[in-house]
Amino acid sequence: MAGLPETLIREPTCPHRHMNQLRSINAQTATRHQPAGHPPAAHGKVGVLLLNLGTPDGTGYWPMRRYLKQFLSDKRVIELPRLLWWPILNLVILTVRPGRKGRDYASIWNNERNEGPLKTITRDQAVGLAAIFADHPNVVIDWAMRYANPSTESRIRALHEQGCERILLVPLYPQYAAATTATANDEAFRALMALRWQPAVRTTPAYADDPGYIAALAQSIRDHLATLPWEPEIVVATYHGMPQKYLERGDPYYCQCMKTSRLLLAELDWPKERLLTTFQSRFGNDPWLQPYTDKTITALAKAGTKRIALVAPGFSADCLETLEELDVENRAFFLDNGGSDFSYVPALNASPLGIKVIEGIVRRELGGWL
Repeated sequence: MAGLPETLIREPTCPHRHMNQLRSINAQTATRHQPAGHPPAAHGKVGVLLLNLGTPDGTGYWPMRRYLKQFLSDKRVIELPRLLWWPILNLVILTVRPGRKGRDYASIWNNERNEGPLKTITRDQAVGLAAIFADHPNVVIDWAMRYANPSTESRIRALHEQGCERILLVPLYPQYAAATTATANDEAFRALMALRWQPAVRTTPAYADDPGYIAALAQSIRDHLATLPWEPEIVVATYHGMPQKYLERGDPYYCQCMKTSRLLLAELDWPKERLLTTFQSRFGNDPWLQPYTDKTITALAKAGTKRIALVAPGFSADCLETLEELDVENRAFFLDNGGSDFSYVPALNASPLGIKVIEGIVRRELGGWL
């Protein structure tokens, strides 16, 4: 026990105070043991990096083309042989698609900040989380995108430069998929490969069945429906789609989506016929996960359903696929085919419910680091 302050010997019943004292001793010792003339070296921090998909830097042709090229060149997203996919991507898709998708993004663009809503919301989530951890000065909260900016590599390096010796990666995807969670982690690992002194790293697991997440989803639905002057006959839980063959190759995404819907239905205490599960955003000619959202919405309207609401449990933040595809395109499918009332339930975003979900996951996964 030689060398330790007397308080650590005499008062063994105060573990939190002792831990802080030990950290102080460690920091002082590290500084004291640095050789004369040693350059300043930040250390002792814990980084928390929120990760989401990404958004183009602008709505014009070239920013959209750069974004789509990076996104659709990801082998986790498009699992086709490169010799087959390269000419399709570069000679067809990147010639036609940037203009059309740019117009879609322009319709939901945050003009005040000149950025996509996903960037705005993810930043706000990081700010909200940082406020909660303000009493932990050794914790640094940051955020990054898998595609476009701020890049994962730039924020990993920024955390490293601030002295983060441990980093928790937090992919904001409730349900795991290789095309989302895995590629987000891949990009972080690539950034770590360039560092001489790598921090210790943890990644958070998917939270498709997390009780806090399920409770927050259910409460957000209740809160939103309470604002409507009408009662939806059916609520559709719509998730981003993926090719059926990805499921057959072992991706757990479909099963986790179905589990989320089952737990959400139980939390809402609704009859099973009131909550439907569908999949949106098909691309290409291969069969994707079914039932398809657009076809289901259209069929419901044609069959006489007049009032529906949509919720997107797979999205932690609203983006093009929710604000434009669901709230605009699918609204039109429903109303044009006989429906009378349609509403979209916003994602949890940076709401108090949404921040609480992220906080719960982060606190759990930081166990032993704080």
